[in-house]
Amino acid sequence: MSKDIKDTAGDAGELRSGKKLRWAAISVVIAALSIWAVASQWKGFSLQALLDYIAQANPFWLAGAVAAMLGFIVFEGFAIRCACHALHYDVTRHGSVAYAAADIYFSAITPSASGGQPACAFLMVRDGIPAIVATAVLLITLMMYSLAILILGLVSAALRPGVLATFGTVSKILIAAGTAMQVVLAGFFLLLIRSEQLLERICRGALRLLGRLHLLRDEQRHQAKLDATMEEYRRCAGLLGGHRQMLAKSLLFNLLQRASTISVSMLVYLAMGGAPRHALDIFAMQSFVVLGSNCVPIPGAMGVADYLMLDGFNAFLQPEQVIRMELLSRSISFYSCVFLCGVAVLAISRKRRA
Repeated sequence: MSKDIKDTAGDAGELRSGKKLRWAAISVVIAALSIWAVASQWKGFSLQALLDYIAQANPFWLAGAVAAMLGFIVFEGFAIRCACHALHYDVTRHGSVAYAAADIYFSAITPSASGGQPACAFLMVRDGIPAIVATAVLLITLMMYSLAILILGLVSAALRPGVLATFGTVSKILIAAGTAMQVVLAGFFLLLIRSEQLLERICRGALRLLGRLHLLRDEQRHQAKLDATMEEYRRCAGLLGGHRQMLAKSLLFNLLQRASTISVSMLVYLAMGGAPRHALDIFAMQSFVVLGSNCVPIPGAMGVADYLMLDGFNAFLQPEQVIRMELLSRSISFYSCVFLCGVAVLAISRKRRA
């Protein structure tokens, strides 16, 4: 990641850079197509129709949904701040939320969320945090992020097994693939911290196998790159050793972060007069949506998350309500969140240029 930080440093604070504008434009197109695909199924859809629908909502629950969306940003910031403090670097609450906003915004406009952590790390380095410390902090945050998704998904499956059964075949495949991916990622990071030598042997073996199958060109170059990466992460693991209390707090904040964004759909459901007895079912449904949407390298999982949400809501709502509920839930939990984070990143960029 340190190389990514250096590569990003020249333009991470400049929103006018060609690469960022290109991905932002692609993301806007995908978002527009996703919204159009969903809205086109709502007969008589218009902005006024959507506003009239929102006007019917219970303001208490709707405000709770907005607060839960904000919690997604704030709790990630708290997780980053917790790890920084454990490594003896002071970070203000406002600063940590700014880091989280950069991570969320650039993750939403780049495939596989590849731009979020380098952008976040750039801000941390700019504020005087060494690159290796920033890498270690974001490494542990990413690991706890994967664990939090898995834990909430497993708890949902245990408490509401019937909800998973309501999804269609395609959705179940996506959920299974997303779960497998999170298990692999969580295992990767755990091995990195607990047994980096074993992880290195696994990676070297995989590179050799790909080379023998002629699926990998220039195997030696990739082996050299692996050496450099493992050396960097070995230093990170050394920094994180012995910080069990910090790891526990980081996991807690990541659980709160994931629970916050998952709760948006449940709170919107209640705001629109949904039956309270199904509130936990909606929470479980959205947990499975989050798992499934993590298996496709599309910016913000746009399109995939919408498909899964529409499929999930079908079990609890009348057909005419499904589209409206999905649009409102997604607008709050994702589009509004990314917009706010983008505004924060723009403000940070202008402040830096001033």
